[in-house]
Amino acid sequence: MRDHSYRLATYADANDEPRAAIVVDDRVIDVCHALAGRAGKLSALSMTSVLAVLQRWDEMHPLLKQVAREARAGKPAAEWLDLSTVRLLAPILYPGTIFCAGANYRDHVAEMSKALNLPPEPDPHELGLKPWHFIKASAACVRGPGSRISLPAYSKRVDWEAEIAVVIGRECRNVSTDEALEFVAGLSIVNDLSARDHLRREGVAADSPFRYDWLSQKCFDGALPFGPWICPIDEIDDLGNLGIRLWVNEELMQDSSSSNLIFSVAEQISHLSTRLTLKAGDVIATGTPAGCGAARGRFLKPGDRVSVWVEGVGVLINEFTS
Repeated sequence: MRDHSYRLATYADANDEPRAAIVVDDRVIDVCHALAGRAGKLSALSMTSVLAVLQRWDEMHPLLKQVAREARAGKPAAEWLDLSTVRLLAPILYPGTIFCAGANYRDHVAEMSKALNLPPEPDPHELGLKPWHFIKASAACVRGPGSRISLPAYSKRVDWEAEIAVVIGRECRNVSTDEALEFVAGLSIVNDLSARDHLRREGVAADSPFRYDWLSQKCFDGALPFGPWICPIDEIDDLGNLGIRLWVNEELMQDSSSSNLIFSVAEQISHLSTRLTLKAGDVIATGTPAGCGAARGRFLKPGDRVSVWVEGVGVLINEFTS
């Protein structure tokens, strides 16, 4: 991490209540405590949640960078906790809307075409197509780092999908690709779990517009592990070339880079903003690379431990139970 950097997180305090915090190296500093006496027009007491911080992102981010600099310099600061003793929750409890990009890594599209014995897919740009997203339920699906997630009883083919998550920090509507990144607060990590055996509804004609069941496939309880924190976007050196990996237990399953994105982060934000107003605290899961279980015929089972790493952001770890 750079000298002035921090990570924005939510932790459970001594009363098991969620609180906004910044993580500076191995220290966790409560945002309200850190801002006491320095927030100016901002009420420090109102900054108890990460969503509240994101809603004032343009004002809060410089203040939090200053707190991080002072903490590293050893200047007197608010009380801090050792990261190893703190239970982190999902960074946002809970995102306003979660948008998930489908079929958005070149290596993943090629892998699935091969697995299904289909010809290679052309670049959607060449066909004049736009990014494609679905929406995932927030409160039901989101789980934090370290959470034990129960696999849905109705599915035998739950798959993993490592994804870079983009967190919106400013309201935007009808923005261009050139300006889209100005509305991003930071990056996080999600695992966009999928019940592969429930994409299509049994007994519905193949050509029916009502054949697909996105709710059952994508929106079961715990279907979106999210975390461990949010890395401010200005801490990212090259958004277009971030490593992304996923392990099931100790076996590497996904190993790619954001350089394989079909539609860039900016293109996704721009397109979504033409459909509706994006709000601070909304999350965009930007797509998953090759290496999902569907192409291998292998799926999650009770006792599995999944780790997702994104370069410059961190590692998200969860275990699965029956």
